[in-house]
Amino acid sequence: MPRWRSGAWFLRERCYLIPGDSALGYRLPLDSQPWAAQADLPWVQPADLTQAFPPLAPYRAPGAAFGPSEGAADAAAAGPNVEPSRAPLAAANRAPALHESAAWITRTAIGAEPRNGRLYIFMPPISALDDYLELVAAIEATALELRLPVILEGYEPPKDPRLATLRVTPDPGVIEVNIHPAHSWAELVDQTTHLYQAAHETRLSTEKFMLDGRHTGTGGGNHFVLGGATVADSPFLRRPDLLASMVAYWHNHPALSYLFSGLFVGPTSQAPRIDEARNDSVYEIEIAFAELQRIAAAQGSNACPPWLVDRLLRNLLIDSTGNTHRAEFCIDKMYSPDGPTGRLGLLEMRGFEMPPHARMSLTQQLLMRSLVSRFWQQPYRPARLKRWGTELHDRFMLPHFIWQDLGDVLDELTQFGYPVSADWFAPHREFRFPRLGDFTACGVKVELRLALEPWHVLGEEGTPGGTARFVDSSLERVQVTLTGLVDERHALTCNSRRVPLQPTGRVGEFVGAVRYRAWNPPSALHPTIAVHAPLVFDLLDGWMGRSMGGCQYHVAHPGGLSHDTFPVNAFEAEARRLARFFRIGHTPGAMSVPDEDRNPNFPFTLDLRRKAVA
Repeated sequence: MPRWRSGAWFLRERCYLIPGDSALGYRLPLDSQPWAAQADLPWVQPADLTQAFPPLAPYRAPGAAFGPSEGAADAAAAGPNVEPSRAPLAAANRAPALHESAAWITRTAIGAEPRNGRLYIFMPPISALDDYLELVAAIEATALELRLPVILEGYEPPKDPRLATLRVTPDPGVIEVNIHPAHSWAELVDQTTHLYQAAHETRLSTEKFMLDGRHTGTGGGNHFVLGGATVADSPFLRRPDLLASMVAYWHNHPALSYLFSGLFVGPTSQAPRIDEARNDSVYEIEIAFAELQRIAAAQGSNACPPWLVDRLLRNLLIDSTGNTHRAEFCIDKMYSPDGPTGRLGLLEMRGFEMPPHARMSLTQQLLMRSLVSRFWQQPYRPARLKRWGTELHDRFMLPHFIWQDLGDVLDELTQFGYPVSADWFAPHREFRFPRLGDFTACGVKVELRLALEPWHVLGEEGTPGGTARFVDSSLERVQVTLTGLVDERHALTCNSRRVPLQPTGRVGEFVGAVRYRAWNPPSALHPTIAVHAPLVFDLLDGWMGRSMGGCQYHVAHPGGLSHDTFPVNAFEAEARRLARFFRIGHTPGAMSVPDEDRNPNFPFTLDLRRKAVA
């Protein structure tokens, strides 16, 4: 048998497997192997990815790569009539004594099993990429000569910066694809468009539709990973102020956190902002930024230790439970002290949801590349981070202010020399905040759009499968935009409650929001509050004391029916949304304008759960 630098593997002549069609290594009778102490087990130590790796050796034919075994070479040297010694083989096959550690027994082996007309090869754990590629080359040559289809399973090749890896992982409800890094914009465009096209050709979709017609992402996320070709080339390790600039900029511009995210936002989502985790996180992270600048000034920007970013920000870029992975800026794989697999110099942006089209994804990536390039040339160092407080979940839940904030970001990029147009992000706005309907009365136009609503995790409850924590998704929010309004004359009510309106800076244009309970789940916040649907909007004339017009919005089928199937495409989904909106059904006749009950903590939103103050 050939011998490898990482150890020796032998094919067993006979092995009794547990029946099944899973990978061969899962069905091996490993408990039948002789006992060995922990120190004698063949541990595979991963290589340090921060070191310099030489170029991989060129491909060699299997015969030239392996060469003759030592036993065959000794036999040829001794002559044709001399039998090779069997002493080493006998020593390796001896049975261990009582309580003796069987350190000499080889425990890693390559296995083969025919299943479903193919030969499955179980790859053993290998510590060096060169050895893994030589073994794959031998398998490939054998399969080519025998004309036998072969499928590799078992252990993955060792992590190595010289290896480009494409991972396809089945997750509940989605298929997660981790594509290999792109070194140029052209390569990034090619990878993204190819991935979307391949998914379409295999009858997979990058979007989904809910029963009520809501158009959403797949739910699996569309996280962007930024880094360098090698760990040492990572811009976040070479310039720690780059990550500080991004965190501070994302904090001061909430549109970057909410425009591209999924339905589930807030402190218990998959990617909470730093000011959604703890109330004092903004204050603490300002101290961390100051320490970063102090150390960089003392040692020089090119002499900062690579572990500095992890040590300063690891305990701040977290969620409310301390989870470092569930954060908008995830640095688990930047320079973690846990091991070499976490020291890759990578930053994962988790606040992005899968858009339905490849060009929408490329627009997001173009914005990311532009901001990184800008902060590399000119760091973003505000004197003080904004304390948004309750304004974060009031103002920036509405599409109008998110779009306004994004416009500020794009204007700054344009002034810096990167002309990014706001029109490129119009599909994101329509996808994220679809129009629910509109009506016009006496020269005043009222438009309804879906807004964001932060969902909260509830307390633990016992279920048949164990303990669970439900999420209250029964709350929804809509934005109302009024154009041509005379603020001293007109008012808008929802279910006979006056909607607080804010001027947008344009003459006659006002914006407000309504928060309501859409449905009544078994577990929810305030379970005694009933459903507020349908929402009845009335445009009131305070001078005449009457209703000029209005509309009705239903959160479910207006006839009380339920759809049995999901929408087949975006057109059917939009039809279901528009079918729940009626330009009739408002309150007719004379009406008095109710007093405005504005919540000082949430001045932009009318919360129908909160009783009106007399």
